[in-house]
Amino acid sequence: MMAKRIGGTGKNRGEDSTILGRISNSEIVSHGRRAAGEAVGVSKKLLWSTGKAAWIAGTTFLILVVPLIIEMDREAQLNEIDLQQASLLGAPAQPMQRGF
Repeated sequence: MMAKRIGGTGKNRGEDSTILGRISNSEIVSHGRRAAGEAVGVSKKLLWSTGKAAWIAGTTFLILVVPLIIEMDREAQLNEIDLQQASLLGAPAQPMQRGF
């Protein structure tokens, strides 16, 4: 049930006869709706660009950083094997540097 306007003749004179009608058709509400619509649009664009940036960062990490980490681990394992072999042969254990 909607609230009716108090006072007057009760006839519609080209205005909204309910308080809710007047509020929903006010200029402030229309500005708020417009601002909310613009905020949604900006949020969608931000989310889309953030997703693109995350995709670029993720693929770059996989292509450049992961192989580097694997190679560094492989190099550390080779150095450890060389140290073990040197200690078995009776040579003094000294870390070997490769690739320099």
